[in-house]
Amino acid sequence: MKKRSVLLSALALGSVATLAAAQTPALKKGLKITLLPKNINNPYNVIETSGGTEAGKEIGAAVKIVGPSDAGASSQVSYINTAIAQKQDALVLAANDANALLPYLARAKASGMKIVTMDSDTAVSGRTLFINQANSEGIGRAQVQLLGKLINYKGDIAVLSATPNATNQNTWIKWMQEELKLPKYKDMKLVKIAYGNDDDQKSFTEMQGLIQAYPNLKGVISPTTVGISAGARYLSTSPQKGKVMLTGLGTPNQMRAFVKDGTVTAFQLWNPSDVGYLATYAAAALVSGQITGKEGEKFKAGKLGEYTIGKNGEIIVGPPYTFDKANIDKFNF
Repeated sequence: MKKRSVLLSALALGSVATLAAAQTPALKKGLKITLLPKNINNPYNVIETSGGTEAGKEIGAAVKIVGPSDAGASSQVSYINTAIAQKQDALVLAANDANALLPYLARAKASGMKIVTMDSDTAVSGRTLFINQANSEGIGRAQVQLLGKLINYKGDIAVLSATPNATNQNTWIKWMQEELKLPKYKDMKLVKIAYGNDDDQKSFTEMQGLIQAYPNLKGVISPTTVGISAGARYLSTSPQKGKVMLTGLGTPNQMRAFVKDGTVTAFQLWNPSDVGYLATYAAAALVSGQITGKEGEKFKAGKLGEYTIGKNGEIIVGPPYTFDKANIDKFNF
């Protein structure tokens, strides 16, 4: 009798699993998805949106990439309005400002469009899901931990960020400051947070200004791919090369030469293509009714596998990775 009960229970569970699978709708074909990065010319954003294009091809979606040439707070507004007019099924964006876009995103949501942010979030009310590269606290703390090792936990340090309103950089910087409060960093002093506005020339000039203004500067963290490459370009021809340690977030291809010539010892990042790829799959899953954005819901994202929605609709791609001379040639992005 006991065996029969176990068998019936197993059959019942199997039936439930089969029914659940049958009730999960397939991804709709022919979806119209707009990708709106911070800045259309930013190398990081180009790689990020290429992942969205790849995902779009896999699921049979029509993916279009649009965006401003600058990272201003209001620069993305016209593109949101155009997506509404074109009746796009979903908008995937990396927000230039956490709050400035909210009225326009509210209009987009009211039109029936699904909103997914990636890389740089809006306030929670502006979207359903946020695809985060990695845990924000982990990113911020890891940058300080890496720089601490590079400068022996002693000396003045600075941050060369993107724009003053960039939500992702500001969150990371907050956690950098928290990490710096720990006893092991008592001999490290944050003397300046500079802003290069995610512009190559301004970031170059800001790096130059930091070197000149702070003669005791030992390290700089630039948590932006534009900033770290521009900073490295200045440092590579400066007498401070090898004396001031520069780290931050960059891509292997843009930083390879600077690592090999000794300008930069180590830096970090994730694969930006995976961010755009996952965001596009998440948007398609929302439009198709596979998920609604509730915490604990799961969905599959092609080659990246299954993901679970976390608190406030956040989905984390994975942990950051440290690149250095020993491993940088293993990567091509």
